Amino acid sequence: MAVNVETPATVLVVEDDESLRMLCRINLELENYRVLEAGTIDRATALVSAEPIDVVLLDLHVGERHGTELLPVLRSERPEAAVCLLSGTSEADPPDEEGVDEFIRKPFELDVLTETVARLASRSVRH
Repeated sequence: MAVNVETPATVLVVEDDESLRMLCRINLELENYRVLEAGTIDRATALVSAEPIDVVLLDLHVGERHGTELLPVLRSERPEAAVCLLSGTSEADPPDEEGVDEFIRKPFELDVLTETVARLASRSVRH
């Protein structure tokens, strides 16, 4: 008898702060997600082109670049992927970007991160 084992959702964490990226990875792996990491927009672009991705956690500022530079690539290569924008800026309102499904302000509680990813992964077309 075959056992139906669901493939874990893949989450791409695009964050230039290595410690925050690691924190996200460890906590999401504990929740049984497959986690890919990118510290630059160029690395994220390469992963988006090469890997199946369900959810993207995208920092608003990745080094000297704006994280939203990745959105056109995502919409072209992985239109099924859900996107959560992360920002530590003091803006009163989250940026209104087409292609962004959720917004989390940094610093955040880990349960907010995992609940948001779970919600987005369940909505993913691929998953």
